[in-house]
Amino acid sequence: MIREQEFNGGPGIPMLFLWLALILVSGAGTVFALRVGQAALAVVLILVALAFIVALCGLFMVNPNEFKVLQLFGDYVGTAKLPGLRWANPFYSKKRVSVRTRNFETGKLKVNDKSGNPIEIAAVVVWRVVDTAEALFNVDDYINFVHVQSESAIRNLATHYAYVADHEGEMALSSHTAEISVGLRDEIQARLEQAGVNVVEARISHLAYAPEIAAAMLQRQQASAVVAARFKIVEGAVGMVEHALEMLSQKQIIDLDPERRAAMVSNLLVVLCSDRHTQPVINAGSLYH
Repeated sequence: MIREQEFNGGPGIPMLFLWLALILVSGAGTVFALRVGQAALAVVLILVALAFIVALCGLFMVNPNEFKVLQLFGDYVGTAKLPGLRWANPFYSKKRVSVRTRNFETGKLKVNDKSGNPIEIAAVVVWRVVDTAEALFNVDDYINFVHVQSESAIRNLATHYAYVADHEGEMALSSHTAEISVGLRDEIQARLEQAGVNVVEARISHLAYAPEIAAAMLQRQQASAVVAARFKIVEGAVGMVEHALEMLSQKQIIDLDPERRAAMVSNLLVVLCSDRHTQPVINAGSLYH
């Protein structure tokens, strides 16, 4: 494993003026040597000027949040991190690596959740390079590596959780987005550790049932909602009936025998639990007539 080591070279602006001055001096010396008839000295000065021009090619620019990885004939020398004009051996190759924060959204992946239901899922991953040597030399293409491993982590995560919790308190994709996002980030980070990449954030951006079961699952959710609503209505109705009977008893408005009490409870529950407007009916009899 190749680890990053900092190597910033020399300051660029002083080296720029130095090499330009030496080139001018060499040029002036060459002209003087030719005038006095010193051909051999002129050739030497020309070669020296060419060497200074080659040295001038060692200047390179480092932008903010952008590092330069330096190599000499394939051997890793170091990473220049100080922004500005820098100078290093002109024979060093200098490859730019951005350390800015980046983000991308995965495609909509079709996977089966923990319950075996086909779902569509996608996520937004925010990441940045923290080790340029690992990013360049430990993996072939670190950007493609981030994309592929992120999609693989999302697929793996989706198979461990259900879309909707089957039991109360169970973690599900649709109801525990914050916890799922933390788990997703940790799993992607573990896969990208060798690539010198830090995952800042990972969040699910799209989550839905696959089209072939979406209609059936919608009916299931609607049925569950109706059952839950009816349960709340019945629970409230029972409480209201109980409260009504207690008030009638406490204020001694009417003394109901068990038969009339049962009839009153039945009528109140019908009125309160019905999903339609009730029609008033005058009860002229009893349960026995």
